[in-house]
Amino acid sequence: MSSAPEQQARAGTATGGRTSAGPATATVWPGRPQPLGARHHIGPGGVEGTNFALWSAGAEAVEVCLFDDDGNETRCPLTEHTHEIWHGFVPGVRPGQRYGYRVHGRWDPWTGARWNPAKLLLDPYARAVDGEYSLPPEVYGHVRDWPQPHLADTVRDEHDSAPYVPKGVVVDSALGAGADAGDEWIDDRRPKVPWADSVIYELHVRGFTMRHPDIPPELRGTYAGLAHPAAIEHLTKLGVTAVELLPVHQFAHEDHLLRRGLRNHWGYNSIGYFAPHAAYAASGTRGQQVGEFRRMVRALHAAGIEVILDVVYNHTAEGSEFGPTLSLRGIDNRGYYRLADDPRRYADYTGCGNTLHVVQPQVLRLITDSLRYWVQEMGVDGFRFDLAAALARSMHDVDMLSPFLAVIAQDPVLRRVKLIAEPWDVGAGGYQVGAFPPLWTEWNDRYRDTVRDFWRGALPDVRDLGYRLSGSSDLYAWGGRRPYASVNFVTAHDGFTLRDLVSYEHKHNEANGEDNRDGTNDNRSWNCGAEGETGDEGILALRRRQLRNLLTTLLLSTGVPMLVAGDEMGRTQGGNNNAYCQDNETGWVDWSLLEEPGWRALFDLASRLIALRRAHPVLRRRAFFSGRAYGPEGLRDLAWFTGGGKEMTEPDWYAPGATLGMYLSGRDIPQRDAKGDPVVDDSFLVLLHADHRDGEFRLPGPPWGRAYELLVDTTREEQDAAPGTVHPAGETVGVPARSVLVWRVLPRVAPVPPVADDAAG
Repeated sequence: MSSAPEQQARAGTATGGRTSAGPATATVWPGRPQPLGARHHIGPGGVEGTNFALWSAGAEAVEVCLFDDDGNETRCPLTEHTHEIWHGFVPGVRPGQRYGYRVHGRWDPWTGARWNPAKLLLDPYARAVDGEYSLPPEVYGHVRDWPQPHLADTVRDEHDSAPYVPKGVVVDSALGAGADAGDEWIDDRRPKVPWADSVIYELHVRGFTMRHPDIPPELRGTYAGLAHPAAIEHLTKLGVTAVELLPVHQFAHEDHLLRRGLRNHWGYNSIGYFAPHAAYAASGTRGQQVGEFRRMVRALHAAGIEVILDVVYNHTAEGSEFGPTLSLRGIDNRGYYRLADDPRRYADYTGCGNTLHVVQPQVLRLITDSLRYWVQEMGVDGFRFDLAAALARSMHDVDMLSPFLAVIAQDPVLRRVKLIAEPWDVGAGGYQVGAFPPLWTEWNDRYRDTVRDFWRGALPDVRDLGYRLSGSSDLYAWGGRRPYASVNFVTAHDGFTLRDLVSYEHKHNEANGEDNRDGTNDNRSWNCGAEGETGDEGILALRRRQLRNLLTTLLLSTGVPMLVAGDEMGRTQGGNNNAYCQDNETGWVDWSLLEEPGWRALFDLASRLIALRRAHPVLRRRAFFSGRAYGPEGLRDLAWFTGGGKEMTEPDWYAPGATLGMYLSGRDIPQRDAKGDPVVDDSFLVLLHADHRDGEFRLPGPPWGRAYELLVDTTREEQDAAPGTVHPAGETVGVPARSVLVWRVLPRVAPVPPVADDAAG
């Protein structure tokens, strides 16, 4: 059925060829419907070629289109149609071949039908992509400049998009074009770091490596750059156990950014769920990026570092009904996307214009096939799911028994990897922190907000802080979940850096070109007395102390800590809290900071704290604290003290104050080692004092301890000056303003060395 506006659409050409006779065609054998995508193999009679298979329930015809180096197109009709899958084997097609699809069908946006064979479409299962999207008018399925803008999406555009869009690349099914022989993944090569022992480091492949002076210029910004020994050395010195990579699926830049001369830096605009983003490859984009990515993963694994991917399966780069036609919209719009009550529109639970319809079996298959591919063939160790609540919606409501979560829970591959939910979306009822089922960990924004509020002096009492420091049992102690269900973070890619959190009270996003309207206004930050850069040495010293306080709190809290690349050395974005489009020095890590003594000292503190955490199981517990008394002495596994050094009572939790003492007993850890023996550790006392005035604290006596050795004092730039100081139990010690003091509990008072006799001969 054609619409009235469509009949008035401007004329164009959809041949895609380079001659008046139109594109060439090729003979296609029947092939097979499984697996989906382009699979190179030896076909009938020993003939080499590639099998193409594409799901499209409502299409009337499908052509796979092959492109040579000059852009000339050869069309191959896929006439076989099995269970809604169009398929065919094309002899002679080898790895490195560029291709796309043209899908024929009805154009009737009022019923959600948006087929347009003038638009070359990316294979959703493409393993590699060659080229970038520039988004000229030709790549839109509708006429963008239609005189009635509100009807523009209803008028089909007939101009050929092939010259303007990237192409899929046929990749060697066994290795990936450009991969080395022997790349097969063997499970025992993976670090397999237990959740409780994990320390996550969120980084951007390009932003992390672009300014590193020891990475060769030709490798900066690439997978090979991240695999370089100089990059890995920083990670191992810091001591993190996993990198969480901002999106590396093939993505497209938004039209509104390109018009302003900007680019999507973060990559939360996916279009190819199997393809490593081509722009991050140093070795080439005709499939070589597959092998380069795999070699990067292997290099990180060899250093004991896991690789977690930040994945965006909730929406695609095609946006709203006024967005471009790049892939799924032109393949089967109604089959892949959630449509609104008016099928011309999209149900948007993501704030990005569309939402994938995960309830549909073929969409669920696309996502799970992609996840398994990255685990089994690319070697990754886990995933962080952007806006995971959108994936858990059954029809409209978030449902923890949804098909997506049920499939993940029973999948023999996916249930064994690390699964992290961003437990919210922008739709009604989308905030689901603490609600995801066992197997899942979650970004805990309650932790973020509470710790920020405590250190800026905005927390009315310490009730919430006690929960956050000890694993957030109020959120996660159900259904067999453990403390490591909480991914604790103070900053993430989205928001201020740690340094900006103590330097700015207001966002400064003018460079994004949106009149500073973008980005959150709820920063929960404190600038320590001046907005932005300042020459006031007192303010600068206070800011550095606050950074040490925040890092120490994060890395000694129960749960899984997550750092953001550069926070450990004072990286700044100049107050920009939404640097998604800043593919420049604003969004890149500044490695020269490590040459400045103050920032190098911050890195040393972070490394020291991670090493302390790694050495002591009491700081990375696998079970929640009980608070009950154990043994004849009545010692509890977790105890809380007021600033006066007394055990807290119920009213103390509600009293205004900015001081909290946390005692962690290493004698009552409810876990066993590999041989079944009880795990016994040192005990620790952590005092957090956010008040602007100095205070005092009486060190608890027996049974808590007989002496205390000071390990960390955040008032000091250099921590080497702090350790070794021992205080007997019962002594009242000074607590400097805005500080964290960390003591190791000693079973006895260390003997005082004898004083030398000056008269001795």
